[in-house]
Formats: sequence, structure tokens, C-alpha cells
Amino acid sequence: MTHVVVVGGGITGLACALELADAGARVTLLEASDRLGGNIRTSRFAGVDVDEAADAFLARVPEAVELCRRLGLEDDLVSPAIGSAYVWARGALRRLPTGLVLGVPAELLPVARSGILSTGGMARAALEPLLPRRPVPNDALGPMVSNRFGREVLERLVDPLIGGINAGDSERLSASAVTPQIDSAARRSRSLLLGLRAERKANPPDPDAPVFYTVRGGIGRLIGRLVDALSSHPSPVEISLDSPVAGVEVDSAGVTVLAATSAGNHRRIAADAAVIACPAGPAASALAELSPAVATTLRSIDYASVALVTLAFDDAAMGRDLDASGLLVPKPEQKTVTACSWASSKWSHWRVPGQTIIRASAGRDGDDHALDLDDTALVDAVLADLRRLMAVRADPTEVRVSRWIKSFPQYRPGHLDRVAEVERALATEVPGIVLAGAAYRGLGIPTCIRQGQDAAQTVLARLRERAASE
Repeated sequence: MTHVVVVGGGITGLACALELADAGARVTLLEASDRLGGNIRTSRFAGVDVDEAADAFLARVPEAVELCRRLGLEDDLVSPAIGSAYVWARGALRRLPTGLVLGVPAELLPVARSGILSTGGMARAALEPLLPRRPVPNDALGPMVSNRFGREVLERLVDPLIGGINAGDSERLSASAVTPQIDSAARRSRSLLLGLRAERKANPPDPDAPVFYTVRGGIGRLIGRLVDALSSHPSPVEISLDSPVAGVEVDSAGVTVLAATSAGNHRRIAADAAVIACPAGPAASALAELSPAVATTLRSIDYASVALVTLAFDDAAMGRDLDASGLLVPKPEQKTVTACSWASSKWSHWRVPGQTIIRASAGRDGDDHALDLDDTALVDAVLADLRRLMAVRADPTEVRVSRWIKSFPQYRPGHLDRVAEVERALATEVPGIVLAGAAYRGLGIPTCIRQGQDAAQTVLARLRERAASE
């Protein structure tokens, strides 16, 4: 029986393990920490099960929906009760306009009506369709947008959304890796606005289709169902927690993975192949002896840290109607909070009569001041922002602080080229090892699931080719 070691028990590694087991392989899954799920965690808060990190996934990327169906969770998929959001701009909350593609305008009139841009900023944005084609900056999202629309569109529309999703700085994010729609339109069309508009006309979005889904009871249920499916699978699956990988050896028979044990020595696990689905730093350490060049590239991938502060209030504490999914704070306006989800308005299953739940994010690439605060000081700083941004007028009844240290990989310009080079090097030097995970080709839950499943299929295909050649 084919035996594959999967290193990493986040959503990527778990999806990979299930794909391998479904194909009849024997699987050993090694997780360095004492829990599975990686950056997905749900826990009890203020009487309901509330996510501590990601609370949704894109509906149009099919892998998460299909996995939920495979695991019997399809009937528990729910979409937000309310979809629009606000951005803090020019001293007030202003509703994000329609006609945006990842924050970039495909229509100008809704942007003008929103009041988000100043008169000068709007005038500069209106010049975009008239500007001649300019060379596309080197894969950097910020210059790609600001060169066409001006700084205000970047700072008040694009960066709050894209920078918030990635906990990053749009000036230093790869357009091709983070916003492929924008990158494609910028390279194909003279005008970015007209290019995006043409794409929307050619592929109009279904207004009735949900944009996001979550799992009723929290996305942690998806992790639980995955673990249950692996634990009861007809194919043999072994899951080992507290098992950091110290290295990987390769010989003609396959691979040997060295996993640390509680006794301080190493367990040697011989297998046909391995999928490395842990963060880039540990992956680099595991591969350092096999491929120093690959390890060097992996170590160059930066990570950002984020704190998520969840607060419960009496409804009377809210100084305004929470008539949106939440708010975004542009970087020039940020003090501590970068974004805020009005969670119990966004998700009906988190609604308890008389109670409001808010989830506030703090920290991003290049700004760790919020992470340096202790919990008490961090909550105080978040509350000060909430009073300023949305007129909160009372203290919370319950608070939870979740810290996600070095959890958001940053896709610098040229990221996909470097990833492709790493993949080519591994395929040539050590074809029995495949990389997968959020550090490489996408952060979202569906994309991580896809990477795990694709890695499983790549490993199995290579093993079949090797068997055929022998």
C-alpha cells in the first residue's frame, strides 16, 4: 500500500490527507502543535460558538463547498444576513459603493456618490479612462492602482479591503498572486477601469448567488468533520500531534521523515512520499539539507501577525444601527483597529436577543504595535477605536483576545515566479516531496483545500510514474 506522510495539520494538510486516503493510500499526518486546524478555530463565546479567526469562505471557489458536501455539512452552509460594508473616510462611516472589483472601480458614479474620495481624489480617479497605456509596474499592486487612479483610490478603497484580507501592505503585495483579476485587466487593457468593466460585462455576476458561506456553528466544525472522516476511514490514517518535523531524508526507496518525540529523540517514518503542508519557516528547516536553495527561498517569505478581539455588548451600547457586515479603516486613519465585523448582524446564527457581538482586527504587515500590548491594554485601545468609529457607548459584557502570531504569509511582488521555481527545483531534485499551503498559492480556505488536494494527486501521479518506470 502506498504510504504518504503529510506534514501539517491545518486545513491544507487535512484536505490532503483525506484525498490520499480516499485514493487508498496509507497516511501518516504529523502536526507540530497540540491541536489540528491551524488558523481555523471556533470556541464558545457569550453563549454561542464564535470563530476566532476566519469566519467565512468564498462561495464561488468550489473546493470548500464540495468538501462540506463530502462531509455532510451542506445543509449547514449559511450566507451572511447582510452584505454591504462601510469604510471610515473623511471623518465618517461611508458605505462602500457598488461597481468595485476587489476595491478597484469599474464604475465611477457610485464612487462619487459615496463621498469616500475628496473632490481632488475623485477628479484624479475620473482621469483614469483618459490616460494613455503605461508600463505595468513590477507586479506590485499599490503602484498598479495608484498610477492609474491616484493615491486616494488605493488608500481608501483598495488597501482597506485587500490589505485587510491579507493583513498586508498593498504597496508590497503581488498583484498577480493577490488580485489576479486586476493584474489581468491591467496588462490586457489600456484602461484598468474599462478593462474591469468589460470583464464584468462578459461574465456578469449572478446577483442572487451568495458571495460567502460559513458553517452554522463555526468553521471549526469543518475541521472536526475532517478529523472524524480521517479517524474512521477504511484506509489506515495515523494522526500524531506534538510532532514537529526535524528533517527529511531521501533515498531510492522513498523518503524518511524525522519527527521529534516528547522523549527528545526522533521518530523515523519511512514512506513513499511526503507532502509538506506546514508554514514556510518549518518547511524550510525540514528541507534545508535536501535543497538549501529551496530552503533559502522559503525563509524569505515574510509573515504578519494579527490579533482578533471579540466583544459582546448589550444592544443598548450601540450608538448606531449596525446595518452592514462591518467596517474597514484605511491605513492613514488607523490607530489600532484595521477592520471590524458586526458579527451578530452579519451572521444570524450568532444573534442572541439583546446582545451584539463585534469582532475587531488589529495588526498588519509592518505594524505590530497592537500585538506588543498585553490583553488589557489591547482591549482598551480597541474600545477607544470603537467609540470613535461607531459610537460604542458602554463597556463590553464579555471579551476574548485571539492572537495569530506570524500567521499571514505576505506575497511580495514576484511571489508566484519564486513559488514556481521552488516547485520546479523540488520536482527535479526530490520528486517524492511536494509543498502545499497558504504560503504559496492563496490564503483562502477553498484555495488551501485545493492546494492540499492537488498535492495529493501530484504525489500519487509521480508514484505511479515511478512504479511504471521500474
